[in-house]
Amino acid sequence: GTTEEVTPPLQQCFIIPKKEINMVSDMAKWKRSQAYADYMGFILTLNEGVKGKKLTCEYKVSEPIEKLVALLNTLDRWIDETPPVDQPSRFGNKAFRTWYAKLDQEAEKLVATVIPKHLAAAAPEVAVYLKESVGNSTRIDYGTGHEAAFAAFLCCLCKIGVLRVDDQMAIVFKVFNRYLEVMRKLQKTYRMEPAGSQGVWGLDDFQFLPFIWGSSQLIDHPNLEPRHFVDEKVVNENHKDFMFLECILFITEMKTGPFAEHSNQLWNISAVPSWSKVNQGLIRMYKAECLEKFPVIQHFKFGSLLP
Repeated sequence: GTTEEVTPPLQQCFIIPKKEINMVSDMAKWKRSQAYADYMGFILTLNEGVKGKKLTCEYKVSEPIEKLVALLNTLDRWIDETPPVDQPSRFGNKAFRTWYAKLDQEAEKLVATVIPKHLAAAAPEVAVYLKESVGNSTRIDYGTGHEAAFAAFLCCLCKIGVLRVDDQMAIVFKVFNRYLEVMRKLQKTYRMEPAGSQGVWGLDDFQFLPFIWGSSQLIDHPNLEPRHFVDEKVVNENHKDFMFLECILFITEMKTGPFAEHSNQLWNISAVPSWSKVNQGLIRMYKAECLEKFPVIQHFKFGSLLP
């Protein structure tokens, strides 16, 4: 009952530390940026482009697509040339740093093999996304932020006109799928840690995009429903046609124990009635869990192509 000035308890809660304000405003700026619009537009265009299509179907393969596959084959060959070293800790094999140093050195040259001479000036900027897309050499980890850098790399190649609208299916089925194979080999060979993993609550330790595009491939499939992807027999028989099932196969090879325990989020998704609902839900989840999470996006590089 005294007339003393008392700070209402609520007000104390609203004193945000300086760094926090920047983080919040940076995230708001990022969501309004041209880069975000272009990146998300690119992901959704490809999502539409592969709808209802199998990995094994016929599609146009242009010269730049062939060159990108050759680039990824080079990265694959370097893994064979850089075997893991003997070390006390089980995870994060230091040989990855040797492999990465080679990429760091050669990235611009590799990119120059993909883009025509008259666009050579773009190579240094595009190469940054390639280097960012294979994991972190200090921490020896890999996650969805690195995967996003590879999608940004492909997006930049579209923006400078190297990849075209009719390359859509080949971008996902030939290039991105080859990228996944190389990343899985990196993860296995050098025992890479998941970057920013949410453990059992994340969709997957390392990837996200193949689940989006992979679920789009399965939309309106005559007999494969979301409930089927937890069936080992179905996965073994169909994984070569569908990216989503390829991801499930890799998870079951890498993890032991009941699927519902080690991949709880995916187990929940298997209860969704249709692939189109799965696809829409995954796009929402990707925005919320990857693109709008500061720990993931703080490493995203901006330039003249993704401003």
